[in-house]
Amino acid sequence: MRLSLIPRSGRFFELFDKSARNLVVASEALTDLLEHFENVGTKTVHLKDLEHEGDEITHEIYLQVHKTFVTPFDREDIAALAQRMDDVMDYIEGASTAIRIYGISQPTAAARGLADLIRLQCVQLEKAVSVLRHKGRLKSILEQLKEINRLENEADSLYLDSMAELFRGERNAVDIIKWRDIYDQLEEATDSCEQVAYVLEAIVLKHA
Repeated sequence: MRLSLIPRSGRFFELFDKSARNLVVASEALTDLLEHFENVGTKTVHLKDLEHEGDEITHEIYLQVHKTFVTPFDREDIAALAQRMDDVMDYIEGASTAIRIYGISQPTAAARGLADLIRLQCVQLEKAVSVLRHKGRLKSILEQLKEINRLENEADSLYLDSMAELFRGERNAVDIIKWRDIYDQLEEATDSCEQVAYVLEAIVLKHA
């Protein structure tokens, strides 16, 4: 057996799997927060912990990029994938924190709908990321990416409708500002999922 002193593959697949699983857990926690609006403080602390865990995974991926001589994909694609996945987590946590600090008393149907779309996108991302280690199956990822894009389009429509409703109703200016920020965070999370899909598509096109 030939031994090599050159680190060749790192732990990228394992770390991306962990990052994707963390996103699913966080998106499920956000959905639970909005569907079962109780113990808000405890639930948002849990989401903050998940965000910290995501930061640690992202940092470890960057370390692996620097210490690994031969990476499974282009270094810029690995870094971009790690960063875009981290962005999704940041916006999920940001939405939950906004809900807590603004003292929201009751979530809207639109917020619950956007959170569920984020959850569905994260489920698709986890499926796609799990295939990265199997180069012969990379093209199968395109089905998940197509669904992520469809869900993002659905989220865009819901976001626009929710913003229109804000200004059409009887809400006061302070409530409008609060909900506009929350909707923005949720919509940015769906956009960031789509950005992850774009990075995955680039990897497929280069290596499939």
